[in-house]
Amino acid sequence: GSKSLKNFCVTWIMVCIALGGILPCQLLLRNQDQSAVIERSNNSLDMIEMSGFICGYISCVFYLGSRFPQLYKNFRRRSTEGTSYLLFALAMMGNCTYGLSLVLKMPATESFRTLYLLHHLPWLMGSFGVLVLDIFVTVQFILYRQHEARQSGLVALEVEPLL
Repeated sequence: GSKSLKNFCVTWIMVCIALGGILPCQLLLRNQDQSAVIERSNNSLDMIEMSGFICGYISCVFYLGSRFPQLYKNFRRRSTEGTSYLLFALAMMGNCTYGLSLVLKMPATESFRTLYLLHHLPWLMGSFGVLVLDIFVTVQFILYRQHEARQSGLVALEVEPLL
C-alpha cells in the first residue's frame, strides 16, 4: 500500500543523500592522497573504486527491481492497458546496445578479460537483466493483446441485440 511506498521513497532519498555526501568527500580525499603517492598493487581496490562497485550494485538492484511492479501488475490484471510498449521497446534497444558496448570493448588478452568482466559486472547484470525482464513484458503484451481481443469479441456479442 501507500505506507510501503512511502517507506521505499524515504529509504531511496536517504540512500541518495548518503551517496551524494560520501562520494564527493571521497573524491576530495583521493585528490589529497594523490599528493602523497602511495604505491598499491593492481589487484587491490581503493575507496573510490569500491564506492563505484557499491553504487553499481545498488543501481543494478534498483534497475532490476524497477520492472517487477509492472510485470506483477500486468499479470494480476491480465492486461497491459495503459502501459506504453514504446517505452519498453526503446529501453530494450538502449540496454542491448549498452551491454553490447561493454562486451565489444573487452580486452583481447584472456588474462585481462576476467578482470574486465568483474569490473563491469554490475552494469552488465543491470543492462542484460533488465533486457530479459523487458522481454517478459513483451510476452505479456503479446499474450494479453490476444486475451483482450477475445474478451472484446465476447463483449461485443453480449451487447448485440438478438433480433
